[in-house]
Amino acid sequence: MSDTLPGRPPALPVTFRPSRTRAVLHSAGIALLVVITLVALLLEQLSPGERISFVFTAALLAGVLFLLARPKVVADEAGVTVVNIVSRRRLEWAEILQVNLRPGDPWVFLDLSDGTSLPALGIQPGIAKQRAIADARALRALVEERSRPGHGTPQG
Repeated sequence: MSDTLPGRPPALPVTFRPSRTRAVLHSAGIALLVVITLVALLLEQLSPGERISFVFTAALLAGVLFLLARPKVVADEAGVTVVNIVSRRRLEWAEILQVNLRPGDPWVFLDLSDGTSLPALGIQPGIAKQRAIADARALRALVEERSRPGHGTPQG
């Protein structure tokens, strides 16, 4: 997220994602793939099929870690795209009623106009709590600004 003045929403487009968590997951996935592949190559008693199964298993595990690193929330002029682990949902600004990040919540929840709540895993306080709070506030400010009538016109 780009830095903004306190109380003012960030400039659009803006992407919110758990950068530290993402870096840890990507690093762990790559390390896991490298280490297991090296073990498969160094163990002389393994057959070629067993070596391939080691590498395949490592790739599968790394793929899971990469999927866990996928979440993000992208806000642009037209609305918000929430990308979670295996799903993606596009929302118009008017569909979002409230942005919630309560103490103890694992990530932000968006209260929607259809009465449902959508988890937005792209803003999560896991490793970087203060960053998640700032991102949730920024998204909340954007929702409040964009849900006002005539949000595209200058306010006098």
